[in-house]
Amino acid sequence: MPVPKAEFDEILPCEFYEPEELLEADQMYTVYEIARMLQGLDPDASLEEGTEAVLLDWAIPWVIRNADDLVVAEPPTEDDPGYYGLRT
Repeated sequence: MPVPKAEFDEILPCEFYEPEELLEADQMYTVYEIARMLQGLDPDASLEEGTEAVLLDWAIPWVIRNADDLVVAEPPTEDDPGYYGLRT
């Protein structure tokens, strides 16, 4: 159900990091690490499963949106996630 803007104390601009602002050029990251970093958290921060799922809802579109600036590497094993890094 939509909520009137007047009901919020503060409304912020919807701004996202550019890939080069978020990722180190010589590192590769899982989407889970990227999700944490987009929220200003340490990539190794411990999160509850539900919180991590919400953060992934932000990270996956960010990866898709910035695909032209990223490279991807196959996961080390079938059970691991893939890795993303800056295209250099």
